[in-house]
Amino acid sequence: MDFSVARIVGMDIYIGLGSNLGQRRAHLSRALELLPTVGMRVLRVSPLVESPAMLPTDAPSDWNQPFLNLVAECRTAATPPETLDGLKRIEQALGRTDRGRWAPRPIDVDILLWGRETIATERLRVPHPGITERAFVLTPLGALEPRMTIPGSGSRTVLEWSRQTRQHIPLWMGIVNVTPDSFSDGGELADWPKVDAHVDAMLTAGAELIDVGAESTRPGATPLRADQEWARLEPILGHLIDKHGRATLRPLLSVDTYHADTARRALALGADIINDVSGLTAPAMLEIAVGSGKDWVAMHNVGVPADKNKTLPVEQNPGDAVERWLEQRLGEWQRAGLDLSRVIFDPGVGFGKNPLQSLQLLRDLQRFQRYGLRCLVGHSRKSFMHGFAATDQSDRDLVTVGASLNLCAQGVDILRVHNVAAHVATYRGWAHLAPRHSKNV
Repeated sequence: MDFSVARIVGMDIYIGLGSNLGQRRAHLSRALELLPTVGMRVLRVSPLVESPAMLPTDAPSDWNQPFLNLVAECRTAATPPETLDGLKRIEQALGRTDRGRWAPRPIDVDILLWGRETIATERLRVPHPGITERAFVLTPLGALEPRMTIPGSGSRTVLEWSRQTRQHIPLWMGIVNVTPDSFSDGGELADWPKVDAHVDAMLTAGAELIDVGAESTRPGATPLRADQEWARLEPILGHLIDKHGRATLRPLLSVDTYHADTARRALALGADIINDVSGLTAPAMLEIAVGSGKDWVAMHNVGVPADKNKTLPVEQNPGDAVERWLEQRLGEWQRAGLDLSRVIFDPGVGFGKNPLQSLQLLRDLQRFQRYGLRCLVGHSRKSFMHGFAATDQSDRDLVTVGASLNLCAQGVDILRVHNVAAHVATYRGWAHLAPRHSKNV
């Protein structure tokens, strides 16, 4: 069964919600709004993910409608049977009828986890059967608690289970550069109306994370002071938060900055993620990260802004260099008290690597999975493509899409791209042909 997830530990639980009929987002949004009416307080909501319907081989063709799935962290004082009864009432209120086990439906609501408890009754099994095999559960759950283990399923974390599935589902992060000098799209998004239309198009296409940057870090870019960066960023970020921040289902807003003052202001305004291209190395930035409870992208680099003349030695294996950097950072982060569940690792394509070194890193990203961090890759339209792609955006986007499918197969968790529509459409076709576990298992 396709569903999203809500979590309660002790008195906290994970609930599953999913929809593949009619107005899917509206059904999920309304289900979240109804959870408090059955004694559940929603604490966090994951990004949405889309997955192909799981069907028996003899299903009617019109049942093959993709699901939307999400995860919400909740708290309740009710018992498991009381909670199950309440969730069934929500399903009925939203038009769920018994059309057959695999038929399209407006809403699915299931209890996935009840703290660390194992429940086995005629009506309820927790953890939910098949949870460790289902990417449409593991991806949204991993966005909230990537290092959590599943009761009764050994020592593997949610993130590790996610990467073991036959079809790992990535999250798509859309790029918004409010800069006059970014390498690919500088000056295209100079005011709020243009940004608003661009973000709406990315969200419609399937982005669930939006990354806003106000300072270019391309080679040769002129560095900005924090106050200059904030002057560009604050109006746009404020508009995005005003428009999307109070929605039940909303995009997660990321701010691309290496200035601690900008990060502090952005979090205070309502940003969800800080994308730190300087790698979470500055003491002031690390202090903010420790106290924020927010997600933090830490990118490997050998200097910011990037300098094409300052790269790793040609004879050095770039994976080895990045791995040593990451091991050193992990020690520093742990000593500082940083929750590693909130850290997302970015290998830094093009930042201190020549084109061949960037390609080598991208081919071998699985070597970094043993560190237990989510992985983000920002490869879109970058210079490592110079040898095999034209300079125009359309060709760069096609090459980026091809690279993205390879990264999906490697289990990369977040893909940061310019052309969200092309990526999501291509991924959707790829996903519907990918082998999956049989629905009859």
